[in-house]
Amino acid sequence: MKLQEFKIKKNYKNIYYFLKEQKFSENYISNLRKEWGNILVNGEIVNIRKELKANDILKINNSPNTKTTIMPCILDLDIVFEDEYYLLINKPSSISCMPNKRHYTKNLAGGICSYMAKKDKNFVLRIINRLDKDTAGIIIVAKDSISQNKIKDIDKTYFAVCEGHIESKLVINNKIQTVCENGINQQKRIISDDGQEAITYVYPINSNEKYSLIQLKLVHGRTHQIRVHLSSINHPLVGDELYGNKSELIDHTALVCKEISFFHPYLNRKLHFSIEYPLDFKNLVTKTNL
Repeated sequence: MKLQEFKIKKNYKNIYYFLKEQKFSENYISNLRKEWGNILVNGEIVNIRKELKANDILKINNSPNTKTTIMPCILDLDIVFEDEYYLLINKPSSISCMPNKRHYTKNLAGGICSYMAKKDKNFVLRIINRLDKDTAGIIIVAKDSISQNKIKDIDKTYFAVCEGHIESKLVINNKIQTVCENGINQQKRIISDDGQEAITYVYPINSNEKYSLIQLKLVHGRTHQIRVHLSSINHPLVGDELYGNKSELIDHTALVCKEISFFHPYLNRKLHFSIEYPLDFKNLVTKTNL
């Protein structure tokens, strides 16, 4: 068990109020309560109701959650960065982030759990930013609850090839709603005034009459946001069979989370990471003369 230390700067009615002010989730706090020894104040084991005073030293278990029980699998992880707190992985297309009916025995979550089992037998999976199965790019994994809670200012930059000619910057501001049939959410999303706010910034890099290589920034990050928004303006992503058309040039959606940055709370600075285009995406750019 690793303990995270906090020097208390003011008085609190109890530890719970301090944790809520620090934006810890109810799930984390609930798990913290389950085992005696997860919370110490000035070296003494206490419970969540303990009063805190200025200059007290609070130590809490940084990973009190139950061990993840996802079936492990062996994957050749492309690790972009790793330290004691975070693991960044370059996820290929065709790999689902989480297990599902179609990808139960082989998925990124299982690969991460297998990799981390050698380092932490009680590892709890915490993927900060999930990507669609067909989207390649950088995934951030927090190694404990506090690292997950403290990470901030995450900034993602996507690159894509879409159909049609885009010659100037676009701002797509359309609400997105999940399609629901018989009370069950479906995979597909639609543009609807009843949906959630979503803004996408589109920056053309290169284009011709048939295709455009674009850079994208998201304000909200809804499920399928880029795909839905581009399809709504008649520029679907190449290879996107759900919102556009099947392509002979690439066998999946042409979308990559190529760059990511975030403020590292323990290094106390912002880190930036960038990957190369996947080979099939690079070949697509060549084939489309972009």
